[in-house]
Amino acid sequence: MPMPKPYSIRALRLTPDAVLPEKAHGDDAGYDLFANAEIWLPTGESRLVPTGVAIALPPLTEAQIRPRSGLALKYGVTLLNAPGTVDAGYRGELGVILINHGQADFLVTKGMRIAQMVVAPVLPTVLREAAALDETDRGPGGFGSTGLGRIPTGG
Repeated sequence: MPMPKPYSIRALRLTPDAVLPEKAHGDDAGYDLFANAEIWLPTGESRLVPTGVAIALPPLTEAQIRPRSGLALKYGVTLLNAPGTVDAGYRGELGVILINHGQADFLVTKGMRIAQMVVAPVLPTVLREAAALDETDRGPGGFGSTGLGRIPTGG
Protein backbone atom coordinates (compact mmCIF):
# COMPACT_ATOMS: atom_id res chain seq x y z
CA MET A 1 0.00 0.00 0.00
CA PRO A 2 1.53 3.35 -0.98
CA MET A 3 2.28 5.85 1.76
CA PRO A 4 0.07 8.95 1.74
CA LYS A 5 1.73 12.29 1.12
CA PRO A 6 2.72 13.80 4.50
CA TYR A 7 1.06 16.96 5.79
CA SER A 8 3.39 19.91 6.10
CA ILE A 9 3.87 21.53 9.51
CA ARG A 10 5.73 24.83 9.57
CA ALA A 11 7.88 25.49 12.63
CA LEU A 12 9.34 28.79 13.79
CA ARG A 13 12.26 29.20 16.21
CA LEU A 14 11.36 31.97 18.63
CA THR A 15 14.93 32.05 19.94
CA PRO A 16 18.05 31.25 17.90
CA ASP A 17 19.03 28.32 20.12
CA ALA A 18 15.60 26.62 20.26
CA VAL A 19 15.59 23.00 19.08
CA LEU A 20 12.88 22.23 16.53
CA PRO A 21 10.64 19.23 17.25
CA GLU A 22 12.09 16.07 15.72
CA LYS A 23 11.39 12.39 15.41
CA ALA A 24 14.05 10.06 16.81
CA HIS A 25 13.12 7.49 14.14
CA GLY A 26 11.42 8.10 10.81
CA ASP A 27 8.36 5.99 11.59
CA ASP A 28 7.82 7.31 15.15
CA ALA A 29 4.34 8.66 15.89
CA GLY A 30 5.59 11.59 17.94
CA TYR A 31 7.99 14.47 17.61
CA ASP A 32 10.23 15.09 20.62
CA LEU A 33 9.82 18.51 22.21
CA PHE A 34 12.85 20.13 23.83
CA ALA A 35 13.17 22.50 26.79
CA ASN A 36 14.39 25.99 25.91
CA ALA A 37 15.29 26.96 29.48
CA GLU A 38 16.80 25.51 32.62
CA ILE A 39 14.05 25.08 35.19
CA TRP A 40 14.18 23.65 38.71
CA LEU A 41 11.19 21.35 39.35
CA PRO A 42 10.76 20.63 43.07
CA THR A 43 8.99 17.44 44.04
CA GLY A 44 5.21 17.88 44.13
CA GLU A 45 5.28 21.06 42.03
CA SER A 46 4.58 21.94 38.41
CA ARG A 47 6.17 24.44 36.02
CA LEU A 48 5.52 25.66 32.49
CA VAL A 49 8.57 24.77 30.41
CA PRO A 50 9.06 26.82 27.23
CA THR A 51 10.18 25.19 23.99
CA GLY A 52 11.11 28.34 22.08
CA VAL A 53 9.09 27.02 19.12
CA ALA A 54 5.78 27.92 17.48
CA ILE A 55 4.10 25.79 14.80
CA ALA A 56 1.45 26.14 12.10
CA LEU A 57 -0.65 22.99 11.88
CA PRO A 58 -2.72 22.12 8.80
CA PRO A 59 -6.49 22.72 9.03
CA LEU A 60 -8.51 19.92 10.66
CA THR A 61 -5.55 18.68 12.72
CA GLU A 62 -4.44 19.06 16.32
CA ALA A 63 -1.18 18.37 18.11
CA GLN A 64 -1.43 16.27 21.25
CA ILE A 65 1.33 16.92 23.78
CA ARG A 66 2.09 13.71 25.66
CA PRO A 67 4.47 12.60 28.42
CA ARG A 68 7.77 10.87 27.78
CA SER A 69 7.75 7.43 29.33
CA GLY A 70 11.42 7.57 30.38
CA LEU A 71 10.95 10.75 32.44
CA ALA A 72 7.87 9.27 34.10
CA LEU A 73 9.46 5.90 34.90
CA LYS A 74 12.91 7.08 35.99
CA TYR A 75 12.07 10.37 37.72
CA GLY A 76 8.29 10.57 38.25
CA VAL A 77 8.15 13.63 35.95
CA THR A 78 5.15 13.79 33.64
CA LEU A 79 2.63 16.21 32.14
CA LEU A 80 0.05 17.82 34.36
CA ASN A 81 -2.54 18.00 31.56
CA ALA A 82 -1.95 14.94 29.45
CA PRO A 83 -2.57 15.04 26.65
CA GLY A 84 -2.46 18.77 26.09
CA THR A 85 -4.09 19.99 22.90
CA VAL A 86 -2.66 22.48 20.42
CA ASP A 87 -5.37 23.70 18.04
CA ALA A 88 -4.63 24.30 14.37
CA GLY A 89 -5.19 28.04 14.72
CA TYR A 90 -2.74 28.54 17.63
CA ARG A 91 0.47 30.36 16.69
CA GLY A 92 2.05 30.98 20.09
CA GLU A 93 4.99 29.27 21.75
CA LEU A 94 4.57 25.61 22.59
CA GLY A 95 4.82 25.21 26.35
CA VAL A 96 4.83 22.00 28.36
CA ILE A 97 3.39 21.82 31.88
CA LEU A 98 5.60 19.36 33.75
CA ILE A 99 4.85 18.05 37.24
CA ASN A 100 7.27 16.23 39.50
CA HIS A 101 5.62 13.25 41.20
CA GLY A 102 9.04 11.81 42.00
CA GLN A 103 10.90 11.47 45.29
CA ALA A 104 13.56 14.08 44.47
CA ASP A 105 13.73 17.55 42.95
CA PHE A 106 14.42 17.49 39.21
CA LEU A 107 16.41 19.84 37.00
CA VAL A 108 15.07 20.39 33.50
CA THR A 109 18.06 21.38 31.39
CA LYS A 110 18.03 23.39 28.19
CA GLY A 111 17.86 21.04 25.20
CA MET A 112 16.36 18.16 27.25
CA ARG A 113 13.61 16.08 25.64
CA ILE A 114 10.57 16.89 27.81
CA ALA A 115 7.48 15.69 25.92
CA GLN A 116 6.30 14.33 22.63
CA MET A 117 3.91 15.83 20.11
CA VAL A 118 1.58 13.65 18.05
CA VAL A 119 -0.38 15.26 15.21
CA ALA A 120 -3.90 13.86 14.75
CA PRO A 121 -6.89 14.56 12.51
CA VAL A 122 -9.90 16.40 13.88
CA LEU A 123 -13.36 15.54 12.58
CA PRO A 124 -15.52 18.53 11.69
CA THR A 125 -18.49 18.39 14.06
CA VAL A 126 -21.47 20.46 15.16
CA LEU A 127 -22.97 20.09 18.64
CA ARG A 128 -26.75 20.34 18.70
CA GLU A 129 -29.05 20.29 21.69
CA ALA A 130 -31.38 17.26 21.76
CA ALA A 131 -34.54 16.47 23.68
CA ALA A 132 -33.33 12.88 24.25
CA LEU A 133 -30.51 10.53 23.29
CA ASP A 134 -30.77 7.07 21.72
CA GLU A 135 -30.47 4.03 24.02
CA THR A 136 -27.33 1.85 24.02
CA ASP A 137 -26.28 -1.31 25.84
CA ARG A 138 -23.91 0.74 27.97
CA GLY A 139 -26.32 3.54 28.74
CA PRO A 140 -25.04 6.02 31.35
CA GLY A 141 -22.55 3.54 32.86
CA GLY A 142 -19.02 4.89 33.23
CA PHE A 143 -16.31 5.67 35.77
CA GLY A 144 -15.67 2.07 36.79
CA SER A 145 -19.10 0.69 35.93
CA THR A 146 -17.58 -2.45 34.36
CA GLY A 147 -15.68 -3.30 37.55
CA LEU A 148 -12.08 -4.42 37.90
CA GLY A 149 -12.38 -7.72 36.08
CA ARG A 150 -10.20 -10.55 37.31
CA ILE A 151 -8.17 -9.70 40.36
CA PRO A 152 -5.15 -11.97 40.85
CA THR A 153 -4.97 -13.81 44.15
CA GLY A 154 -1.83 -14.84 45.93
CA GLY A 155 -0.41 -18.34 45.93
